[in-house]
Amino acid sequence: MKIMIAVTHLLGTGHLSRALTLGRAFRNAGHAVLLVSGGMPAPQLNNDGLDLLGLPPLRSDGTVFSRLLTESSEVADEAYLHARITALQAAITQFAPDVLITELYPFGRRVLAREFQALLQAAHELTPRPVILSSIRDILAPPSKPSRVEQTEAMVTGFYDGVLVHSDPHSTKLETSWPVSEALAQRLHYTGYVAPPPAEPHPSQAGDGEVLVSAGGGSVGAPIFRATIEAARKITNRRWRLLVGGRDANARIAELRAHVSDAPVEIEPARADFRQMLNHAAASVSMCGYNTTLDLLQSGIPAVLIPFDDGKEVEQGLRAQSLARLPAIEVLKSDDLSPDALAKAIERAIAAGPRTGPDLNFDGAARSVAIAETLLEARR
Repeated sequence: MKIMIAVTHLLGTGHLSRALTLGRAFRNAGHAVLLVSGGMPAPQLNNDGLDLLGLPPLRSDGTVFSRLLTESSEVADEAYLHARITALQAAITQFAPDVLITELYPFGRRVLAREFQALLQAAHELTPRPVILSSIRDILAPPSKPSRVEQTEAMVTGFYDGVLVHSDPHSTKLETSWPVSEALAQRLHYTGYVAPPPAEPHPSQAGDGEVLVSAGGGSVGAPIFRATIEAARKITNRRWRLLVGGRDANARIAELRAHVSDAPVEIEPARADFRQMLNHAAASVSMCGYNTTLDLLQSGIPAVLIPFDDGKEVEQGLRAQSLARLPAIEVLKSDDLSPDALAKAIERAIAAGPRTGPDLNFDGAARSVAIAETLLEARR
């Protein structure tokens, strides 16, 4: 069967990373995959073996998601946005997928509602019409008002055959962050967490004994990196490695290096072997995005989580609260972040020792394939 996945990441790269993992699972099951990405290029992510179509890229203006910028940091005008719609419509018409998956929409990405709705309309005009699924993570940004819930449910019941919830219901149900009516519940399919296979040990044991500090693919991790450099002056018997991602990584690395001085800190661009490095590191410092959380749970590494909460974001905070009960995990709110607080949290996490992973389902990508196959077969 032919699978089309439409995803646009606006700030970090987590949405695209999860969509790529899904795409690889469909490809590994023998299906043809077209992944349409509408966010900024993310060369650090592995898209080997997948057909990737890039729309004219967009990003948010920091945490102002209603203000969309082009790759040259100009505000996206009507012509630019229309070009994306035209490209999406052409892609689905030419590819004619058996299954269409929209990542996050209609539970989010409302700022891009016009293009997603144009895509859905084009899908419904195909003969035969594809199975249409929404793909959402474990925790969503809770709706700001009841009308958001009503609009979302109307879209789901009007256009979608199902919703893939990439969570283990024994850990987190959708109700944690989103109201679930009886009508919506009938369309939910819990897949388990969408994670790549657990990383093998690093061939050169890179990261051995270090504190690994990461902050996704965006620029919002600057306060974490700055606090880390100062915390490293308090814990000098360990090497600290800062992994900086994003389109302006080189400039931010240069700025951070100017503050290192004699601190035991190494700073470099985000690495593709990060997950392997976690197997050898002493601890991790990171935000609490979906993909990073799964990496930490699979590896069992002691961790300090600093949930991203700018712009009234609550998703990561909710996820961190659910993880705080586990051993060797410390949670610091951004308002409480300081070099001293971070150093103490690191010491507590390391002292708690390696963590035995909870008995959760991390095979969500393969399960998503099976669900899509079953729904398509039922239509034939």
